Amino acid sequence: MNVAVVLYTSDLRLHDHPPLRAALSSCAEVVPLFVRDRGVDAAGFAAPNRLAFLADCLAALDAGLRERGGRLVVRSGDTVDQVCTVVREADADEVHMAAGVSAYAHGREERLRAALEREGRRLYVHDAVVTAVAPGAVTPAGSDHFAVFTPYFRRWSELPPRPVTAAPRAVRVPEAVGSEPLPARDAVRGTSPALARGGESEARARLTAWLRGGLARYEDTHDDLAGDATSRLSPHLHFGTLSPAECAHRARAAGGPGAEAFVRQLCWRDFHHQVLAARPAVAHEDYRIRHDRWRSDAEAAEEIEAWKEGRTGYPVVDAAMRQLRHEGWMHNRGRLLAASFLTKTLYVDWRTGARHFLDLLVDGDLANNQLNWQWVAGTGTDTRPNRVLNPVRQARRYDPHGAYVHRWVPELADLPAPEVFEPWKLPAPERARSGYPDPVVDLADALGRFKRARAIS
Repeated sequence: MNVAVVLYTSDLRLHDHPPLRAALSSCAEVVPLFVRDRGVDAAGFAAPNRLAFLADCLAALDAGLRERGGRLVVRSGDTVDQVCTVVREADADEVHMAAGVSAYAHGREERLRAALEREGRRLYVHDAVVTAVAPGAVTPAGSDHFAVFTPYFRRWSELPPRPVTAAPRAVRVPEAVGSEPLPARDAVRGTSPALARGGESEARARLTAWLRGGLARYEDTHDDLAGDATSRLSPHLHFGTLSPAECAHRARAAGGPGAEAFVRQLCWRDFHHQVLAARPAVAHEDYRIRHDRWRSDAEAAEEIEAWKEGRTGYPVVDAAMRQLRHEGWMHNRGRLLAASFLTKTLYVDWRTGARHFLDLLVDGDLANNQLNWQWVAGTGTDTRPNRVLNPVRQARRYDPHGAYVHRWVPELADLPAPEVFEPWKLPAPERARSGYPDPVVDLADALGRFKRARAIS
């Protein structure tokens, strides 16, 4: 009886899962395997919020498999060693997995392929599992990737979508293959108080509710900080409890300006993945060198700490940073504002901010996090690399009534808009009573420093 191993990584679902479908079409039994990769832990990516969300995802995946007669096998250690061990235990002929985009993922695939070939087994790597369109599926003339979003989006949109497949009805797993206990969310310490729940059933319910309720208004409301009108699907896309191809398919089927705007955001995600796949070093190196002489972490230590704690004296920035700490998630407009403030107002290296976000974000995705930080810092793919987001103007535009600030900065809850966006202008006794800090930097001074650093006249 032929047996296949399906190695799960960041694709923790049963619906629209090409590796699982391919394995079931060629083999009578399948071992769904997840390896708690110690290499990922050693690299510092085992953040509490993502570990807790991962525990939910694995529990939901195991439950879904058990409903179909199967189960999830969990192992810990080096992924290549553990896969080869399971292959021998199950006497499997082949291994199926989703393609990754990071340097680590590429190296893991190469090592696994070589190890399996030495044992006479085959590795099948499937594209367009963690993205809607595979990196490299569309390229410009003379390059291996697109460096500008708009032409990429045009070509991406022209591709015929791959078919979206249903979850399997039955999965048979060899009894001889044992598993470690599933990790438990409650065992993870240091999580954000309002961390969302993970898992495929949760993801699919959220997607359905979003398509029925929020999608139609998305074009007009996605930047409304207080309105909370985004999908909040990013953690599920990061862990693969939702298929991005299915999200795009269902949104297009709904149609309308909201659907078009949402699909465009899915394309942004694919865009960043194709950049990282072609240039893995941009996870820690500038994509475009601007010869920045960033202030060191030691030089800017007090300002960096104030930024992390949400006590910069700029309410909309502080609201965003406090939301991040409380939920393990932040509104996308808030991410842009917080990143611009750190890199261009405080003139601190984007890597410092990216690392802090990865410490807390439940959707902390290497491609999207690092490349969005680079986009804001002006070292990435932004065609206007020196734009600076003024936190006061941005607050007036995207939180006009101050509701977002009032929610996350309770010291200012009684201060109406627009005064709430510039509390330093209040009389000194009023400022003292609120307990809210004065600004860590003057915006005009900061802008001058940034222009001098970038040699902008």
